[in-house]
Amino acid sequence: MFFNSLDFAIFLPIVFVLHWFLASKGTQTQNALLLSASYFFYGCWDWRFLSLILFSTVVDYIVGLALARHEEQHKRKLLVLTSICVNLGFLFAFKYFNFFLDNLTTAFSFFGQPLPIQGLSIVLPVGISFYTFQTLSYSIDVYKRKLEPTRDFIAFATFVSFFPQLVAGPIERATHLLPQFYTKRSFNYSQAVDGLRQILWGLFKKVIIADNCAQYVNQVFDNPAAHTGSTLLLGAIFFGLQIYGDFSGYSDMAIGTARLFNIRLNQNFAFPYFSRDIAEFWRRWHISLSTWFRDYVYIPLGGSRGGSFINLRNVIIVFLLSGFWHGANWTFIIWGALNALYFIPLLLMKKHRTHLNHVAENRWFPSLREFFQMLITFGMVTLAWVFFRSASIAQAIEYLGGIFSPSLFKAPDTLPEDAVFIMIGIFILLEWIGRSGQYAIETIGLRWPRPWRFLFYYLIIVLIFLYRGIGQDFIYFQF
Repeated sequence: MFFNSLDFAIFLPIVFVLHWFLASKGTQTQNALLLSASYFFYGCWDWRFLSLILFSTVVDYIVGLALARHEEQHKRKLLVLTSICVNLGFLFAFKYFNFFLDNLTTAFSFFGQPLPIQGLSIVLPVGISFYTFQTLSYSIDVYKRKLEPTRDFIAFATFVSFFPQLVAGPIERATHLLPQFYTKRSFNYSQAVDGLRQILWGLFKKVIIADNCAQYVNQVFDNPAAHTGSTLLLGAIFFGLQIYGDFSGYSDMAIGTARLFNIRLNQNFAFPYFSRDIAEFWRRWHISLSTWFRDYVYIPLGGSRGGSFINLRNVIIVFLLSGFWHGANWTFIIWGALNALYFIPLLLMKKHRTHLNHVAENRWFPSLREFFQMLITFGMVTLAWVFFRSASIAQAIEYLGGIFSPSLFKAPDTLPEDAVFIMIGIFILLEWIGRSGQYAIETIGLRWPRPWRFLFYYLIIVLIFLYRGIGQDFIYFQF
């Protein structure tokens, strides 16, 4: 069930009305409804994988209760390792087993010893990388005594499977989201309206920006040898816009949907393409994943406490794991490694914490220096996206070779429709105006007279109906 589908347009209002109709029955009844709705939502993809979520939920719930009973450190370590092994074991089996088997088979074949082993013919469960990390955060935080284990199984199961962010995040921490399922939730009109605005903006980014860009990106990436360098460069730029519109659009719709139920999810994107260096970009892109790796990998490995070499090692590990998290393909690992190479000079020069505020804060326009910093950062990110989008390293190298060829200075041999460029221009303008908020149109028009404000929202709706692209799957559903 996609956020931008008719099914979801029917599903969401029904759950919304029932949720607030049951408000007088208590929080647990509301949670039971959200849990049932979440399992139905996920079951629409493939009901067989509901057993994975349920099993993972039961394991971590029991581990949490057992951690509360035991004070002996060796028993506590054994319990948290059980949670880690179960969750990462599922992730490995469904997502990475065939990758490792294929590479092992290739290595043995190289030395003339082919392995007669068949890979697993299994379907990757939608969102497994997201809910696995989310439920792991609970067990680890209980182990570290940052969180008291819950005895409310319904609340915990709802935390694990909450449908707005179940299949593509944001990856929520138990310390932030779980307590919201304990407390009484009352309908908040202003928060619900704000949630609808965020859903509207997320829908705009998905169906107008991402889906329209996808048509051009697919055309260019499917046959890079047939296009000029300028066309390939434009295709890479459009993929950068596509993946941002697609993934941040999903996050906006997830966060907005949660707010309809008076539940707050964390911001997942903070206008990353307005970043002035790669460190700032990674503080603003897929924030929930970046902070998860920071807190559960980088810091436990020693963070920056062990000197420059240890810090450098830890940063490289995090970037490589981030790439591998995205998919079982060497292209994602190279993508992570390339971003690490971008980041290392800033780390060595201790300039990775330079830009902590919004660009051109309290100003309409960036300085010339800021403009070129953003342009260079976007260019670096765009070149790395080529590996992310390509099916193989060979295709990515061919694509980059095509960009940096004499034909780069020729006119593109194919272009999207003019309307697509106009929509992108509107999109960038609104993102720039709203760059200090949680999402672009959070505050735009709030002080306007009501007719003008509603005209602005209706205009966005009209643009969605007139210029929506051919429907594409959300990119991050494959992860």
